Amino acid sequence: MYNHHLSSWGWDYALMFIGMALFWSLLIVGIFLLIRYVGHGSADPPPRSLLRRSAERMLAERFARGEIDEDEYKNRLTVLRTQSSP
Repeated sequence: MYNHHLSSWGWDYALMFIGMALFWSLLIVGIFLLIRYVGHGSADPPPRSLLRRSAERMLAERFARGEIDEDEYKNRLTVLRTQSSP
């Protein structure tokens, strides 16, 4: 007389538990991915040519302001252009 199978209420509770577990899992994963995306910014370093142009520009600005003389400007510019790494 007693039915050992899940009744209608049993299925409802099982599906509710699965849905709740799925919801919380997706919410936690979404928050984790959002924090990871926002927190890391750009992982790629700028190209070497961009860094070299930036360094040359800063050197030219120092020369224009009179912080360094022409000989020092030319020497440093030569070093920047012949250097293999920025």
